[in-house]
Amino acid sequence: MEVGTYYADASNRSFGIAFILNPKLWSGLVLILLPSTLAADKESSLLQDWHDVWLFRFFLNVLGYATIIIPGYFLIGYFKRINYLETGRGICYPVIKACVFGSESKTGLLDDVSIAPRNDADSGSSARQAFKLVFCAAGLQTSYLTWGVLQERVMTRSYGASNPEEEGERFKDSQFLVFMNRILALTVSGLWCLLFKQPRHGAPMYKYSFASLSNVLSSWCQYEALKYISFPTQVLAKASKVIPVMLMSKIVSHKSYEYWEYLTAALISLGVSMFLLTSTTGKHPSTVTTFSGVVILVGYIVFDSFTSNWQDNLFKCKMSSVQMMFGVNLFSCLFTVGSLLEQGAFFDSLAFMTRHSEFAFHAVLLSVCSACGQLFIFYTIAQFGAAIFTIIMTLRQAIAILLSCFLYGHAVTMVGGFGMVVVFLALFLRVYARIRMKAGRRAPQPQVQKV
Repeated sequence: MEVGTYYADASNRSFGIAFILNPKLWSGLVLILLPSTLAADKESSLLQDWHDVWLFRFFLNVLGYATIIIPGYFLIGYFKRINYLETGRGICYPVIKACVFGSESKTGLLDDVSIAPRNDADSGSSARQAFKLVFCAAGLQTSYLTWGVLQERVMTRSYGASNPEEEGERFKDSQFLVFMNRILALTVSGLWCLLFKQPRHGAPMYKYSFASLSNVLSSWCQYEALKYISFPTQVLAKASKVIPVMLMSKIVSHKSYEYWEYLTAALISLGVSMFLLTSTTGKHPSTVTTFSGVVILVGYIVFDSFTSNWQDNLFKCKMSSVQMMFGVNLFSCLFTVGSLLEQGAFFDSLAFMTRHSEFAFHAVLLSVCSACGQLFIFYTIAQFGAAIFTIIMTLRQAIAILLSCFLYGHAVTMVGGFGMVVVFLALFLRVYARIRMKAGRRAPQPQVQKV
């Protein structure tokens, strides 16, 4: 019985070995698995191709933000529906109260902190004021000129090429750069709020999320546009955003404007048109690519306009500019890191940083310049007002274009250069007219011009 069993097992093993070594079997398996493998590779390649389309990436980002916004919306509605402000107790009560309800006390006065109002006549000696002005101008110019140069370097040049013949590797994820900027700005504003006394906060924290979402999208559009248009074109488009703002206010709010505002808007439109129609297209020859850049710039202008208007409404609550900076950047970090983790792009970007130390340095320096620039904005407006700040930033835009053309070789025709001059002359004319108009009023109203 045991011998029969042995021979049966040996026979089965021989059959199994012959079955495994049968070439017809492996040929059949290859024919079966090869189409599925090719289909998987094709699907992966197709997904990569779709990921290179900016509109697809935009919708992926928005879907990532929606996974945070929608649950938050239902939670806020739930806490309001059960009247948690009256019935809530426990260790989470202060956090939920601050995030959902706040103190709801609206006032334009920061009465919990003593802030000396700006007074040009009593603000110290002329030499001291001149030193402050030079300090503010140097800080703004250094921060934002460096930021602009690095922005173009990161988005339009490759890393890791040892010689000019090598192609290198380009960084493609604009959202990670937005996250880097926001996390450092959050840290700086948080430390500022801890070190210096701030007014008692009144607004519910969730209201920052609206401005934060539009701010993240506008920043993403700003970075992404550089893949399709040149930096000088982007700067001129940002300088001319006063035109759609005026049109929207005229249509929606029936707002009236002075004659000089229409004149300067027409000059800006003329100058931008001269620059765009006469600039060379060696780097961006495709009409579709140029159209994509224009669409992304329009998105930037729309989202940025919403951000500034929503922040104006939030300032009706008791808060300082640094508190606004902290609240907006807090939600910006939450949105961007959540979306990056869901897409798997967060660790891919960190891996890119480890492979290219030069990119890591550029990304960190880009974030430092952005955070310091915001603090210089607050300080300059507090010390000298919006008009001086606008003049400094308009000069910065002109210098940024010249610096970009010098460093990255952007060709500008004579007509295009004349168009740039027309744009910046119109911007300075707007500032001059506003100053004259304020000086002519007996009781001028404070007004901050967005740039």
